[in-house]
Amino acid sequence: MPGHGYDLAVIGAGIVGLAVAREFLLRRPGARVVVVDRERAVGQHQTGHNSGVIHSGIYYVPGSLKARLCVEGARLMYAYCEQHQIPHQRCGKLIVAISEDELPRLADLEARGRANGVPGLRRLTAAQIGEVEPGARGVAALHSPATGIVDYGAVAAAMERELRDAGADFALGREVTAVRRDRGRTVLATSAGPIAAAWAIGCAGLWADRLAVRAGAPADPRIVPFRGAYLRLAPGQGQIVRGMIYPVPDPDLPFLGVHITRRIDGSVLLGPTALLVAARDGYRPWPATPAAVPRLLGDLRETLAWPGTWGVARRFWRTGISEIRLAASRPAFTRACARYLPGLSAAAIAPGAMAGVRAQAVARDGRLVDDFAISDTPGATHVRNAPSPAATSSLALAREIVDRAERAGLRG
Repeated sequence: MPGHGYDLAVIGAGIVGLAVAREFLLRRPGARVVVVDRERAVGQHQTGHNSGVIHSGIYYVPGSLKARLCVEGARLMYAYCEQHQIPHQRCGKLIVAISEDELPRLADLEARGRANGVPGLRRLTAAQIGEVEPGARGVAALHSPATGIVDYGAVAAAMERELRDAGADFALGREVTAVRRDRGRTVLATSAGPIAAAWAIGCAGLWADRLAVRAGAPADPRIVPFRGAYLRLAPGQGQIVRGMIYPVPDPDLPFLGVHITRRIDGSVLLGPTALLVAARDGYRPWPATPAAVPRLLGDLRETLAWPGTWGVARRFWRTGISEIRLAASRPAFTRACARYLPGLSAAAIAPGAMAGVRAQAVARDGRLVDDFAISDTPGATHVRNAPSPAATSSLALAREIVDRAERAGLRG
């Protein structure tokens, strides 16, 4: 593959990077595009390690990028799945208040959802909860019938096929080690030689901050990895849930709490937890191989050296203790879900677990960045924060990213 002559290099072959490459080619058919990723296949990190929810846009501050792009992104995602015959389902979601003191927060969520234009959102009484989810209990709930499920790995695979058919190149298994501007082109130094393009767009997820800094961007914000572990219901439990059941979340945190999610393959997940972890690819509590230890230690040093990490720890240490308890105890984990699904018991949980790592941007002052964040350096655009609902929003987010890159100087 030639290392020069590209109109656009996209760094990161997760669902956001693939959607960005696709959006650019839709605007400029025949343009030369390359997608570069350190892994040997697409969708190997956040795209392939999540619960598969198509979010409807309830949680996000009106006027934010998340609010705007999630609602539009969900519409586009459903259309994309239908066009490419990707299995998906609008199974709906309940957000359940289990006590009277949660009702003001539930009302705030309802107001946000209506301000954001979430389709079909309705408030349920305690009696009406059982009409949607017969096993659920609470004092009130929000029902979002537009929330759905899909396998985002299958979506990423469809995007990869679409991009290859459109003439895009893929440089997989090539880690980007430096980014520089040279004579009007952006040069990516990679583990297998340089790649040059008129412009680069970084969608590097867990490594987004490092990539941006290599291109000359400030260190703030820094990615701090949070591991989310899920338990799975054992087969033979019957239809314990029809769709999804969520608690009312803590408004100070960008996490949604331990919830119950039906997946497109019919399995049911409980989770996730949200634990700060050492390694950015820390899907296991320990290194997979001895060779991974130096990388883990490097990630850990970087995380601990960031002042924002300590700000998060000071602010949320009680939450951290609670998350450790959930991660260490299956009965505690199950009880957290049984508060709003009383028929659930620890005996219903299958052995093993699955996990993902959330790339959460943390500001120097300890603030958890709670919106998508996009910035520019000469010859490059960087997605600095794109956690959930980035997969749901990916097609709409790609439009936003390419629009911003064009304003900054991207040409076809």
